[in-house]
Parts: sequence; C-alpha cells; structure tokens
Amino acid sequence: MRITDLLKRDTIIMNLKASTKEAVLDEMIKKLESAGRLDSAEQFKEAILKRESQSTTGIGEGIAIPHAKTAAVKVPALCFGKSDDGVDFESLDGMPAHLLFMIAASEGANQTHLETLSKLSSFLMDTNFRKRLLEAKTADELLSIIEAREIEEDGPVVEEELSASEQYVLAVTACPTGIAHTYMAADSLKTKAAELGIALKVETNGSTGVKNALTSEDIEKATAIIVAADKQVEMERFAGKHVLQVPVAEGIRKPEILLEKALKREAPVYKASGKGKNSEIENESTGKGSYFYKPLMNGISNMLPFVVGGGLLIALSFLFGGINAEGPLAETLNKIGGANAFFLMVPVLAGFIAMGIGDRPAFAPGMVGGLLAATGGAGFLGGLIAGFLAGYVVVGLKKQFERLPQSLEGIKPVLLYPFFGILIVGVVMIFVVNTPVKFMMDGLTAWLNGFSGANIVILGLILGGMMAVDMGGPINKAAFTFGIAMIDAGNFGPQAAVMAGGMVPPLGLALATTIFKSKFTKAEREAGKTNYIMGLLLSQKVQFRLQQQIHFV
Repeated sequence: MRITDLLKRDTIIMNLKASTKEAVLDEMIKKLESAGRLDSAEQFKEAILKRESQSTTGIGEGIAIPHAKTAAVKVPALCFGKSDDGVDFESLDGMPAHLLFMIAASEGANQTHLETLSKLSSFLMDTNFRKRLLEAKTADELLSIIEAREIEEDGPVVEEELSASEQYVLAVTACPTGIAHTYMAADSLKTKAAELGIALKVETNGSTGVKNALTSEDIEKATAIIVAADKQVEMERFAGKHVLQVPVAEGIRKPEILLEKALKREAPVYKASGKGKNSEIENESTGKGSYFYKPLMNGISNMLPFVVGGGLLIALSFLFGGINAEGPLAETLNKIGGANAFFLMVPVLAGFIAMGIGDRPAFAPGMVGGLLAATGGAGFLGGLIAGFLAGYVVVGLKKQFERLPQSLEGIKPVLLYPFFGILIVGVVMIFVVNTPVKFMMDGLTAWLNGFSGANIVILGLILGGMMAVDMGGPINKAAFTFGIAMIDAGNFGPQAAVMAGGMVPPLGLALATTIFKSKFTKAEREAGKTNYIMGLLLSQKVQFRLQQQIHFV
C-alpha cells in the first residue's frame, strides 16, 4: 500500500494552529473524524496517547509520526500536519517537529500502519525530501511530491510492463555475519537501479533471516539474477535463469557494472542437476576461489554465535571467580561457555562447511568429522579439513548413487548419505588426518609460544592490520580464522591482536559520526552509535584475551 492511498486532500492540514503536543494531536484527530475515517475520536485518541506513553513518536530531524491501531478506526488513513513554528514532540534529537504524519490503522489492518511507518521513515530521512515538503504551499503540491517519491522508490514500471519489456532484475545479498555488508550491498544496488531506471527487487539474507524474499513469479519474469554473497544462499530456485554470482563487496562497489551485465544477460545460465538440490553454473565465472571461500564463510558465520556467546560466558566466569573461575557461579558459567559452547565450535564449523559444499546430506558427516577432530587433538585445522572432506565425500556419493534405481531415491538422504558419509569421513579422520594435524598444531603452538619481544609485536601488527584493512573482507576473515584456530590450540595472544585490530574501524566510524555530525546523514549517525557498542565489546574481549595470555605466560 502506498502512502498516497492513505493520505488524501481531506486529511491534510497545511498550517497547524495548535502549538502544544496534545493540542496538535487533538487537531489532527478532529481532521480524521471530520473526514469520516474514525468511528470514535475519543477511543482513537486514547490509543494514540497510549502509544505516546510507551515512547515518543518524534523521530527527530523535525519529524513526528504518531500512530495507533484500533477498532476506533473506520477506514485506514493518514493525516498530515505542518507547523511553521514547530511543536515540542520530545523528539530524540530535541528538535521541534515541523512535519507530522498521523497513521490511523484499523484493527484488522494486518500491520499496514507499520509498513507505512517504515516507508515514511525511510523517505523522511532524505534532507531534500523534507525540504520540499516544508516548502509545499498546497495539499495538491504536497501529494504530488510524495507521489513522485513513491514512484521513484518503487519503480514506475507496473507488473504487466515488466513482463513485456523484460527489464526486471532480481538480486540476493548475503554476508557471513549478515549485519553490515548484506544491507550495504542491497542499498547500493537499489540506489543505482533507481538512477538508471531499472526495476529491481533485492532479497537480503541477513542476521535476522531472509527479508523481501523473491517469489516464483519474480523469478519467472526476471531478466537475470545478481547473487552478491559470501555465503551459501538458496540457488536451485534459479535453475534456467541467467545468474551472476559475485562477492558481496562487488554489490557495494560495482552496482552499475552488475546491473548492466544483468540487463545484457552477460551471465551464465544456472543449471540444476536434476538430482536433489545439487546444481551448477554452466561456465567458470564464479571463480575457483568460491569453492573454498564460500563454504569456509558458511562455516565461520554459523560458528560465530558459539564463539561470541561462549567467550562472553567465560569472561563472566573470570569476572566472578578470578582467573581460575572459582566458586559455584563462576564454575557454572565456565562449564556452559568453555566446556560446551566453545567445545561445539569445531564440530559446527565443520558441519556448515560441509553443508556449504554438499548441501544438507553433508551436514551430519561434517559434524561427526569435526567432533573427531576436536576430541582427537586436531583442533580447528582438523575441523576445517573435516568440513571440506565431508562436503566432497557427499558430492562424490551423490554422483555414485545416481546409478541406483529411481525407487531408492527416497532413502538416499536419510540412509545412504549419512551412513556412508559418516563412515568414510570417520575412518579418514581417525587413521589419516588427526595424528599429523595434531602434530602440526602442537608445533605451531609451541612456535608461537616461543615468540617474545619484537617478534610477537610484529605478529600482532600483521594480524591487527589484516583485520582492519578490508572491513570484513577475505583478508579480515583470514586473520580472524587464524586467531580462532589459536584460541582452540590454547594460545590466546594472536586473538588479542586480532580483536584489537578489529575494533579500530567501528570505533573510528563512531568517533567520526560524533565529532563531524554535519558530514553524515541521520541514518549514518545512528549507525555510529551501534559502532560504539561493537567497538567497546571488542575492547572488552581484548582485555579478556590479554589477561589470559599474561596468566599463561
């Protein structure tokens, strides 16, 4: 639903007379009532005031969006009010509100008011858009400004025209952690598509799950699909379509090139194998590195919650019980975080690496291989080997079992793949991998423990620089992976340098958005606040690792 479907001339007040918050709410409610949008103005006001008591709807930058969802609303509607003098709406930034949008949603509106609120908030973060609204003199002029922005945002091409012109591009963005790069790539592609007049829909695979998911109808009419991802995404749905697969960083840095290639169909056709979920691209455009990097990132992204959660619990155990975690509470926290969450790190890593290669049938062999690595002394490096081994073992089994009768298709994922996969991976890990890898890890640990003085400083500088140089890219991930491997081996020094380097970019961005506010948008300044939290959390981890290193020395 568009904003202009809810906002009409009879619900627009171009010059609010009231000067206080409650009086303004009354004036706007009266406008909705006179326009026939409410069954009960009293009940609607009660709902509005209840929402205001929870937290202010003054979002800053001179904007307020009071809203309520109640049975007192007859017809979902939006009321606009403009105040030249401004109204104190207890906004987050302390600025008076000049632009006010009141959302009235009926009880059965199915979250329409929240969707409209989200769209409004996005539009109103644009300084030029706000300026145009403030300069509008009439209701018609105001509506035309909003309508033009909605067309610009949603695309002027309707569904029937998209099918005919075949100028409809889809994109999927995903990064291992799903916090920053996923959404940066999506925004970069959408912004450039709007500039070029290209109809685009982007699905994000972020930390909170899949958003704006691509439908079968979207895929059917799409000219091509851009997959800008550093981890596994669901690909078999794109069989028969031109698919351009690139790292997520290219979605951020090269949106125009990707969109132009998609329109020209300069991308291979994605081909499903016809057996299960295995599928492949008809050329080598994805690059050989993707066969290693993407499964590795799939493993690391799913392992991180165990590392972070377990590490913080261990830190708390030291806080309450000293460096030896003494006492009932400290021992319990240490047992949960260290003996269990941290212990699962290697099996989870191996399981999801395997899954990134051989899909779901490879998960169980990968987990078992990782567990054997963890218990056999092969550690993190053994888990990496187990994950790739399990993934490619299952890929090989799938090819071998293609010769079996079609009637046995149903037992492959529940019997054949797990049985033979776990058996083969287990035998190889026990008799081939664990012993030499344990020897290597012990040697590497002893070598690092022998570092002192200038040598250990140089190692720290290299690891810290790798963490900060490419903002979550492959160099960053290589340093982080090495640090985690050393934690698993009992050497905490390298990870202290890794975390120190990792906290520099977020704290730098946070300080920049605080000191030089005028150079950043409202959204960027809000993101800066989050970076304070992320950077300071990393700082606490550094202190924790350094304390451990001092204890062991």
